[in-house]
Amino acid sequence: MILPNMKRISDSLRKNFTVTASSFIAFSATTGLAGYEIAKDDVTLTVNGKKQEIRTHAKTVKEVLQEQNIKPRKEDHVYPSLDTPITDDLNIVWEASKKVTLIVDGKKQEIWTTAKNVGELLNSQHITLGKHDKIAPSPNAEIKKGMEVNVEKAFPVQLNVGGKQKQVWATSTTVADFLKQQNVKLGELDRVEPSLQEKVKEGMIVKVVKVQKVTDVVEEPIDFAVVTRRDAQLPKGEQRVISPGEKGKALKRYEVVLENGKEVSRKLIETKLMKASKNRIVAIGTRSTHARSVQIASRGQRHATKEFYVTATAYTAYCEGCSGTTSTGIDLRANPSAKVIAVDPRIIPIGSKVYVEGYGYAIAGDTGSSINGYKIDVFFPKKSDAFRWGKKRVKVKIIQ
Repeated sequence: MILPNMKRISDSLRKNFTVTASSFIAFSATTGLAGYEIAKDDVTLTVNGKKQEIRTHAKTVKEVLQEQNIKPRKEDHVYPSLDTPITDDLNIVWEASKKVTLIVDGKKQEIWTTAKNVGELLNSQHITLGKHDKIAPSPNAEIKKGMEVNVEKAFPVQLNVGGKQKQVWATSTTVADFLKQQNVKLGELDRVEPSLQEKVKEGMIVKVVKVQKVTDVVEEPIDFAVVTRRDAQLPKGEQRVISPGEKGKALKRYEVVLENGKEVSRKLIETKLMKASKNRIVAIGTRSTHARSVQIASRGQRHATKEFYVTATAYTAYCEGCSGTTSTGIDLRANPSAKVIAVDPRIIPIGSKVYVEGYGYAIAGDTGSSINGYKIDVFFPKKSDAFRWGKKRVKVKIIQ
């Protein structure tokens, strides 16, 4: 039989043992946890510039990043390398690469990069910028995810403005934009080759013809006409100037087109008479003389004629200083097929029909300041024919 006091002692011992066992187990667990934590390494991890301190049981840098849910790409910046063993106080740096689009002369490529700015990106791709190359954004611009970097390489182009040519540098653009870049201002009438919409290419010649329209006012003389009158009091073939004649004046206004400063066309837009011309009046003798005559046969008929040798030159209706109208009023420009000679009326009467050796039948219908004595000037419609005629000695026959 157990006494009541003994029972109480037994219960008390049982409780103390239970408490002691529980305390031992708890102590052991605490000691184990402390040991596990003590076994961790202290590591500094910098992720995209943000620094943090971590404790880890990871064996390598790669495992540390995996613990942080970081899956590095091959283009990412990781330092030290992924297989580097973890040690206390190790500094790990990971910077994620960014995807950008690089466009060089229109050719695109996608690049993953850790470059800080556009300049570093170009260096990593071995792209060197020339003095005249274009880059957007600027080399100092910060690299951002998804950004586009556009590089246009410059090439030589020949620029000709107003006849003055020089070499300049350009990038692929339209001719219109190229001229703006070169500070070339176009006038309303200017002509550009090639067209403004065409793309500029290496080695191209861009030509700007400067076109102007100006007004030129010129005072020009008006030639007088020569009027002949038959005079029976004068010996046949002799002439006498009754009125010397006087040149008039006209004010002519021309519209002149200039290309690169040189005249290319001239159009008469107004004529104002300043002074009217006065006709020269010449009396032609018709009285018979005892001049020696020769009888010649022509087409079955016989005609009285005079013949002699003269020095013959040639002229056209468009020679320098020529009006195109003879002293007797024949419009040679309107009648290019006319056979006309210029004579000295003292030798060959004005209005005479003549035969010129090598030229044919003609009318003595013109005079000239240089035609004196036994000289004549034969008319040709073309300069080439006049040049071929040159200067020669020929026989002239006065038919009537």
